[in-house]
Amino acid sequence: MAGRAAPAPGALLCALLCAAAAAAGGGPGDNPAPGAFGHVYRGAVNISSERVYAFAYRSEPGQVDAVRVYVNSSSENLQYPILFVVRQQKGVLSWQVPLIFRGLYQRTYNYQEVSRTLCPSEPTPETRPSDQIIFVDVASMAPFNIAYELLVTRLKNFQLETNKAFNFTASPSQPQYFLYKFPQDVDSVIINVVSDAAYPCSVVSVQDIVCPVYDLDHNVEFNGVYQSMTKQAAITVQRKDFPGEQFFVVFVIKPEDYACGGSVPSSIHGNVNRTWNLQRTKNLQVTIVPSIKKSVYVQAMFFSFLSFLSFYLGSVVVAFVHYIRVQRKASAGRLSPEHGSGMMTSSHPISASTPEGSSYGAIDESSSSGGRQLGAPPGSDTDSSVEEESDFDTMPEIESDKNIIRTKVFLYLSDLSRKDRRIVSKKYKIYFWNIITIAVFYALPVIQLVITYQTVVNVTGNQDICYYNFLCAHPLGVLSAFNNILSNVGHMMLGFLFLLIVLRRDILHRRAMEMKDIYTLDYGIPKHFGLFYAMGIALMMEGVLSACYHVCPNYSNFQFDTSFMYMIAGLCMLKLYQTRHPDINASAYSAYASFAVVISLAVLGVVFGKNDMWFWVIFSLIHVLASLALSTQIYYMGRFKIDMGMFRRAVMVLYTDCIQQCSRPMYMDRMVLLIVGNLVNWSFAIFGLVYRPRDFASYILGIFICNLLLYLAFYIIMKLRSSEKLLPIPMFCIVATAVVWAAALYFFFQTLSSWEETPAESREKNRPCILLGFFDDHDVWHFLSAAALFFSFLVLLTLDDDLDTVRRDKIPVF
Repeated sequence: MAGRAAPAPGALLCALLCAAAAAAGGGPGDNPAPGAFGHVYRGAVNISSERVYAFAYRSEPGQVDAVRVYVNSSSENLQYPILFVVRQQKGVLSWQVPLIFRGLYQRTYNYQEVSRTLCPSEPTPETRPSDQIIFVDVASMAPFNIAYELLVTRLKNFQLETNKAFNFTASPSQPQYFLYKFPQDVDSVIINVVSDAAYPCSVVSVQDIVCPVYDLDHNVEFNGVYQSMTKQAAITVQRKDFPGEQFFVVFVIKPEDYACGGSVPSSIHGNVNRTWNLQRTKNLQVTIVPSIKKSVYVQAMFFSFLSFLSFYLGSVVVAFVHYIRVQRKASAGRLSPEHGSGMMTSSHPISASTPEGSSYGAIDESSSSGGRQLGAPPGSDTDSSVEEESDFDTMPEIESDKNIIRTKVFLYLSDLSRKDRRIVSKKYKIYFWNIITIAVFYALPVIQLVITYQTVVNVTGNQDICYYNFLCAHPLGVLSAFNNILSNVGHMMLGFLFLLIVLRRDILHRRAMEMKDIYTLDYGIPKHFGLFYAMGIALMMEGVLSACYHVCPNYSNFQFDTSFMYMIAGLCMLKLYQTRHPDINASAYSAYASFAVVISLAVLGVVFGKNDMWFWVIFSLIHVLASLALSTQIYYMGRFKIDMGMFRRAVMVLYTDCIQQCSRPMYMDRMVLLIVGNLVNWSFAIFGLVYRPRDFASYILGIFICNLLLYLAFYIIMKLRSSEKLLPIPMFCIVATAVVWAAALYFFFQTLSSWEETPAESREKNRPCILLGFFDDHDVWHFLSAAALFFSFLVLLTLDDDLDTVRRDKIPVF
């Protein structure tokens, strides 16, 4: 097995070879044979023979040299494999041929061709070349000869360069890894890996310059940071994480594809120990590009905060202009100087022109305040001596009055605002205090959980835990995707701004109430701000929980990002209904209990909704029944009792009104709304039952949003139909809401990741940043959705400001 010596080995290298030859005792062929790089050696070994090859080379100062060993054997005998042991100056690497990999259900896959890159020698500070030597031992315990081939080469393209693509091929038994050194002016880089083929499944790992390098399927996860990959992978690496300012990029091909979403091996029945001789090669391209600089972080933060601070400035300007206008009118003696809440109350009753006969069932001035205690001060909302609503409702004459009034054909706001304003105000304040309690108890464990998730990612290096957009995930401190968290600042800032706007209106309303006589309380929409406060808190909490979700987005914490979306949509619908039904709106306890049921259904839908038909049948049934029950309550203004006799009453109504005599519905407008609403909800139920959408959380949210939009459209249409008008500010807010929501939804549907798929499949959807080189499409969705929700809230807050000079017994209910 004689081979030609390495070129110019030098005196020291010759001495090393001679010493090795003298130390190797035993039978013939045990002495190391000088090997030549690039030459194929063929031979055979058995239990009584062993081959040793010595390969020598000279390393230049400051240069990292890598050597790759290729071996092959035609033998498939797993009982007597050939053992290859490579000895280096600071380590030993060994493997067997056939090389065996284990997969799911204890399946085994064997490979006769194996090639491994040896751990390269570290560059020395010496100014002169250094001599290196490698020994390759070939042995087997077989009682018969087993043939093999051996090829040792020096890698010419071992070190990757910045902004330069490099193509190569890898397989399970022939992994690859390369070296990268940080340039002097680069603190962070992104490793982009792409492949034309999704399979075979592969793993990309970043490891420190430490021997041994973990480059096989069973040990690649032992060290460093790693991702599974189909067609695309991206890992952001920072200089501060590697003291030597260099690292290895390791590429491993898995023996099976199930980890990347590929086909799962058949069941464990049969011969589970069957061996396979597969050729699973994959062509890969790696490009390392510099990441953003620290200045981009600063620009992004300034952009985020200044963008939403402009909303504060705009609100101050609008409030100032409004104040100036009020002062001018007050100086003319037409309005009170305290006006400013949008409630243009006059010191004398103002009658609004209404169609003839529309005052049917209206209540005069003295009776419209029937439920109000005339001796109580109007502004004493916080009076602890105010009796609870239940005390008020248990009065039999009032209960009888309700049944008479709420069944009239033409209802006016005075009919549904008969309760004591202080009691109703306290009722709606419960929404505010309850949502704060819910937020605290919900957010604290969420924050603790996501911190644990992020810690696990940082400690284990497993980047398959979190579903980021890795092509635009900019780390900061311990956070892996700071940009996804920063983009949620808009929800918190605009939520707080909305609370300030509501607080201003509340304070000015209280001042105006204190200055007016009792009869001025019968003008305009009743001002109850509890639900508005709850909406502001919900918007802020949506930002907090969305930021928590994006710390480590995955299958286990998706509900963090959607829970308060459901609550926001529900609160908006409740507020819209409360506007003209202040006495019969749902209580805070029942509303939040309903939200809890919805969130529970959302979780069950994600767990069971993918493949289980029984879940969709049950959910669709619940959806339809809930729509019918809610429609009944709305149609009969809360006077339809839900008890064991409700089915009998429903059958009687259908028989008398639809079969016995087909009469016109008593409340036509309400009936039209409810018919359209039920058709929409039944369509959703049928769609879910037939198509079973995978994103169940978005499906539920779509139901909420469609119902909210439908009700808002109905409200505005009926408002215009009743000869009411839209003032400039609510008109601007409606247009801004529509425009911003349209833009926001465009970016929302630009899917950048999906926890419904495997991490490798999700990364196929990753895209580069689109804003300031820092924010991606989903971050823009965060910005725009925050603004859209803010404008939506302002629509609800200002929509009926035109009615502040209209008596409540002239304001229709719809």
